Amino acid sequence: MANITGWTGKLLRVNLSTGDIKIEDSMKYNKDLIGGAGLGYKVIFDEVPQGTKAFDEANKVVIAVGPLTGTTAPCSGRTNITSLAPANPYHAVTDSHMGGNFGPWMKFAGYDAIIIEGASKSPVWIKIEDDKVSIEDASGLWGKGVIDTTNEINKIMGKEACIAAIGPAGEKMKNLASIVNTVNHSAGGHGGVLGSKNLKAIGVKGTGAVHIADGKNRDWLDLNKYMLGEIIGANNNHVVPSTPQTWAEYHSAGSRWTAQTALFWGAANPPVETGECPPGDLNKVGLRTQKAIFDLGEVAEERTIKMGGCYSCPIRCQSNLHVPELEKYGLTPYATSTCINFSTPGTAMLNGYSDGENKGEVALITKCLGSRLADDYGVWSNYGQLHRDFRYAYNSGKLKEVLPKEEWDSIDWSLMESGDPGWMLEFYNNLIADGEFSHLLDGPYELDKRWNLGKDYWTGSGNNVWSKMAYPKHHSNEAGAQVGALINTFFNRDCNNHSHMNFIGAGLPIELLKEIAGEVWGSPDALDAPKNYTPMNEYKAKFAKWSIDRNMLHDSITLCNWVWPMTVSPSKSRNYRGDLALEAKFYSLATGIEMSEEELDLQAERITNLHRALTVRDMNTIDMRNEHDTIPEWVFDVDPDMKPFTEGTVKLDRDDMQLALTMLYKEYGWDEKTGAPTRETLERLGLKDIADELDSLNLLP
Repeated sequence: MANITGWTGKLLRVNLSTGDIKIEDSMKYNKDLIGGAGLGYKVIFDEVPQGTKAFDEANKVVIAVGPLTGTTAPCSGRTNITSLAPANPYHAVTDSHMGGNFGPWMKFAGYDAIIIEGASKSPVWIKIEDDKVSIEDASGLWGKGVIDTTNEINKIMGKEACIAAIGPAGEKMKNLASIVNTVNHSAGGHGGVLGSKNLKAIGVKGTGAVHIADGKNRDWLDLNKYMLGEIIGANNNHVVPSTPQTWAEYHSAGSRWTAQTALFWGAANPPVETGECPPGDLNKVGLRTQKAIFDLGEVAEERTIKMGGCYSCPIRCQSNLHVPELEKYGLTPYATSTCINFSTPGTAMLNGYSDGENKGEVALITKCLGSRLADDYGVWSNYGQLHRDFRYAYNSGKLKEVLPKEEWDSIDWSLMESGDPGWMLEFYNNLIADGEFSHLLDGPYELDKRWNLGKDYWTGSGNNVWSKMAYPKHHSNEAGAQVGALINTFFNRDCNNHSHMNFIGAGLPIELLKEIAGEVWGSPDALDAPKNYTPMNEYKAKFAKWSIDRNMLHDSITLCNWVWPMTVSPSKSRNYRGDLALEAKFYSLATGIEMSEEELDLQAERITNLHRALTVRDMNTIDMRNEHDTIPEWVFDVDPDMKPFTEGTVKLDRDDMQLALTMLYKEYGWDEKTGAPTRETLERLGLKDIADELDSLNLLP
């Protein structure tokens, strides 16, 4: 085998039906599809037959990372998981993503990917120690939460092992279940697939290293220093502080760059002051994001032990808190969270909190308790939709209608009505029980089929359901008008795409952002001012395509799309311009394969087309425009007294969005009537085998 750097060149295949364990060449996928999601899509396309359902034995789970994982590239600790999705009406392919350490640990053990296939007859877990791989009995772990499972396997493998596990939600094959590593880094939507295979956990530790190209060590260090010193901002790549500061030309109250003078990690010993963290001070990048107070308010400051994060990430957006009140509920006095896990549990408090404060002490305790339970039980919130589904069902009277009287009477509703944190225990315990209440974990599509939620459930603007594909909006029409809407139509779950939002929400003045938009996508008209939208144009289509492709690139290479791409920077000396060639620079130094920004973007476009081809095959139709790329009525009906394209509303126009879809299809070279990939486009991208397969299924336009 030639000298391979960046990648390990190997993948691990574990068949739980036969017990076979094989090591195979991963470069047949990595060469043209980078790794991560690209590798996962090709395995699913080639090896999982059309018509397979998520919980079928024939479905496979591909845990994969790219050439930057395990290097010291900033924000490269993400792990991509590809499989069929049980919550999707067509069980179409989706990715789930988790931070933490699992992906780097997998690389250190020697693998770019793990393919899980088949199903065990009894509960098992997989033990990986470099080239020693075994399938272990998990009967003693079945029924335990993620935390106890992690602790038990760490006793066997040592505390240096990283454990990815499912909780009771996954064991019971709930559609909304997570895979969780390092106790609280969760990947939503595929926990039930592991449950269907009787796979409780995977433990991994390795003694190897990820090498970069020969002779590039100094260049690698220089590139890291350049990025950390001049380019990177805070969480979501917000590049201005949230408060006025002496060094900063701009500030924005909504920025996640919360560091400031007299703000502390108050529960650290001794307390650590974040202070001001101007660009150029590499040692203070990790202090910029004090996300605990962003999520929970000022009451979180004195409880913050530290801000942690994923492997090789300088942003540190994981809040670690001391909350002794949790001991009352049988838990340890600590809470950790990234992303929205501190936010969503509170939305199940339909009457608010007992002290009347949304960011008070009771709210903090409630959210920390809910977050701990969600992680331990392996419950996925479906980007917050789970709790909105509960709210809709309760407020509409549907929940009382569908729950058997005995079950309804067994639930202590007084806890919710009085705003007591104990409602979290009642809520999550009933979710993982076997009653009717637990069907909230079916997800929107199956829940509506079972409970007949009605048209308002799908069309109501406050409920946020985006698609009949059973997922909610995720930075949609309120984020870049047609650009955000187009991105939300593309995926088979919530889009989990921040390429556009990191730019739009960076905190810089709109005039400056429009200048940069003109440089990147050809015209300042690619970006509208918030709530002051204009009709669709070709530059918005380019912006949307670029955002989707960069998301695909990050899920494949692998980088955190919650921070990347670096469209802007905090550096006034750069006139706030970022560096969009950074991914290609890191890729070239890691792999030794010289790759330009344009060439890497083309690889990403190939992966996007593979995802689209898989969706066409999974849905068995080429009519993506009418069957997949649908837009909810509330996008067009919000603010009934206002017309689209008037200042003050995010309302869009139906005909204009059909034009937007046509323009996006044109950018990709897809059939403009149906939105399906053409043979010409697939062959241009080196996907002739995909075109031939679709042709044999009569699924080419």
